[in-house]
Amino acid sequence: MNIDRILRSVVAVRASIPEDAFTANTLGTRREGSGVVIRENGLVLTIGYLITEADEIWLTRHDGKVVPGHALAYDQETGFGLIQSLAPLDLPAIDIGDKVKTTVGDAVILADGLGEFVQANIVAKQEFAGYWEYLLDEAIFIAPAHPSWGGAALISDDGKLLGIGSLRLQMVQDEEVADINMAVPINLLPPILDDLLNRGQIDRPPRPWLGAFSAESNGEVVVMSVAKGSPAAQAGLQQGDVISEIRDGEVDGLADFYRKVWKSGPAGAEIPIRVLRNGREAWLRIKSADRNSFLKKPLMQ
Repeated sequence: MNIDRILRSVVAVRASIPEDAFTANTLGTRREGSGVVIRENGLVLTIGYLITEADEIWLTRHDGKVVPGHALAYDQETGFGLIQSLAPLDLPAIDIGDKVKTTVGDAVILADGLGEFVQANIVAKQEFAGYWEYLLDEAIFIAPAHPSWGGAALISDDGKLLGIGSLRLQMVQDEEVADINMAVPINLLPPILDDLLNRGQIDRPPRPWLGAFSAESNGEVVVMSVAKGSPAAQAGLQQGDVISEIRDGEVDGLADFYRKVWKSGPAGAEIPIRVLRNGREAWLRIKSADRNSFLKKPLMQ
């Protein structure tokens, strides 16, 4: 593997977000991370939260050259984001392949846009449920962790792109705590890439979104907070509520909660939810929404 050539194809991403953007309070107005060149024309794959609602994007090569970029798409389901450079990047594209197979124990590299990388191993491949109404059937987890993970390139030992860095987490094993990174597997990209390039989103109805930030505790789904102005806030869902049932089905953990919400129909569907609050039961009817309708749309630069 030519590590120098691969590192050249990973660029630094800097995005500016308006102060009145929906995600400004939670994700900030200045976001920095990495992206990976996946086409010779300057198409860059990154993690979507870096560019959500961005009104200005800059891509920086390792030699210091800076070019402007445009946010093409952010897929809420996978978490991938696409940026098109608005000036030539003149960088090689990393081979993503069509079907990349990985197993626990595989040696990998996680490389950021500043030229820094860590040599690691895949320590797990399993379901991941994020507190922001996000679910992957099989995410990739690696150790040791890279300190600059957002949008970083997960590379196989033969130089192929395996995934995009998303989070830094902690794993407890044999009573020892270790920092790990979670990456979104690249296999999720080919089926949706044409839609993202041509439409800016995947070609199917958006999932219903509630706007609840939740965590799982001993199998129970506990509301940590609700997004201001979101369907959950309008329906009266509160911090500390335990979500126990949707329609006629009991909720068995965070992933099951999301799946039941998404099976309730497209965005806009009304979703009855039973909650436990201060020892009492209550039913709420939440009229879901399309999450993207709350976000600022990118303007052509």
